[in-house]
Amino acid sequence: MTGSTNPRNWLSRRPRLCQYRKNRSIMTTSKSFVLNSIRMSKTFRYMSRFDGRVALVLTLLLLVPCRATAVFTIEIKEGVEAGIPIAVVPFGLQGVDGLEHLPADIIQSDLGISGKFEPISRNSFLSRPTDLKSVQYKDWRLIKAEVLVVGKVINIGNGQYEVRFRLIDVFRERQLVGQKFLVPMNRLRRVSHQISDLIYQHFTGKPGAFDTKIAYVHVEGEDPDRVFKLQIADSDGYNPKTVLQSSQPILSPAWSPDGNWISYVSFERKRSMIYVQNVWSGERELISEFQGINSAPAWSPDGRRLAITLSKDGNPDIYIYSRDDGSLRRMTTHPAIDTEASFSPDGRMLVFASGRAGPPQIYEMSVAGGEPRRLTTGQYNAGPSYSPDGKTIVLITDQGNGFRVGIYSNEDRTGTVKELTDTTQDESPAFAPNGEMIIYATQQGGKSLLAVVSTDGSVKQTLRFQQGSVREPVWSPFNRKL
Repeated sequence: MTGSTNPRNWLSRRPRLCQYRKNRSIMTTSKSFVLNSIRMSKTFRYMSRFDGRVALVLTLLLLVPCRATAVFTIEIKEGVEAGIPIAVVPFGLQGVDGLEHLPADIIQSDLGISGKFEPISRNSFLSRPTDLKSVQYKDWRLIKAEVLVVGKVINIGNGQYEVRFRLIDVFRERQLVGQKFLVPMNRLRRVSHQISDLIYQHFTGKPGAFDTKIAYVHVEGEDPDRVFKLQIADSDGYNPKTVLQSSQPILSPAWSPDGNWISYVSFERKRSMIYVQNVWSGERELISEFQGINSAPAWSPDGRRLAITLSKDGNPDIYIYSRDDGSLRRMTTHPAIDTEASFSPDGRMLVFASGRAGPPQIYEMSVAGGEPRRLTTGQYNAGPSYSPDGKTIVLITDQGNGFRVGIYSNEDRTGTVKELTDTTQDESPAFAPNGEMIIYATQQGGKSLLAVVSTDGSVKQTLRFQQGSVREPVWSPFNRKL
């Protein structure tokens, strides 16, 4: 080991180890099983020692629906000081039963939680137009609406519905955006998210991320009946589906670039193993089961390689695994711990956390090879990943105030990290596919939950689950199939 601090010491400083010890959330009471925790912020967190036989329950599920309602509720903690005043009028319904206000409700919720819009209460509406011709502009100027959304859902038969919407500038009295969609009933919620995305993009210049998914690990029950579920849900918490269920921990989920696969770490066979699983068919592929640590899978932009952490050669180091031929290429050889690698958007660089200087810091190196270069300074920085445009790196930082989500500029490269949150037990940050928001896990009031923060720190939300605890969040890429 190099440096004055044993690199393994910084693993135990991460907040989830404290959380797990307090809540016993991954510890089984079986005498035949001893699970020793080692904390790394997004990667391998547990080294296992097994004695005797372990009762194991593992279920592979083909996107089994969990419930019809949202799995969590979204609470806005902070938003921009002056969001755009927008009125979302309930859509007109023609030949449609049971969908009253549904598209408008979804759109209003999406835009409201973005923090960039200020939806106006429908109680103040003086009229309720459903098309451009019926808009009385004075009605909307009186309630200080700057933008208006109107639309219709029309049953055209054969199980198909036409959804029309118009985005209208109240002061200039003209249409800004208009579009219609032809979809079956079960796509109406998704079309509503797509309308929200179009509105968001019109005003911000960036695509919205409402029509995307999130993946996370949901933990339910108490020892010895604790259950770990790898789940995916819509970005607003609806339509949760379980991809994998196990009696043993599931860690570090990561989406493939096409959104069709999820990689993760499973402890189902008495040790850590890395799998990739198709979220549609349930097909699974075991890619790493070496002795020791198998952890922290991260996809390359082309989906053909994964950066992983292995200790098979004696120390945790970064390797690149090829899905084409199953080959491994070792990237780091330092005696300190190197882990949590992430590919740059162009696939040419890797960023990772290392204890080679003592406490963990962020390093960057070429995928082609060569010496890593240190990026960050300060007390503690770990769990890095690039933004979709590669201009920034999100990470977990401890600058003396606890473990918080931070962001590092990959353009000015000063070594400093800007804190985005004010909590003290944050972990596992991941960018939205548009690079505008960051989802992460945290603790509030002794409860594990997810939260979202904008990349400038101005918009903050919490995602409170109805039951159990949740961790390891990751946002899906843009993918029409999802």
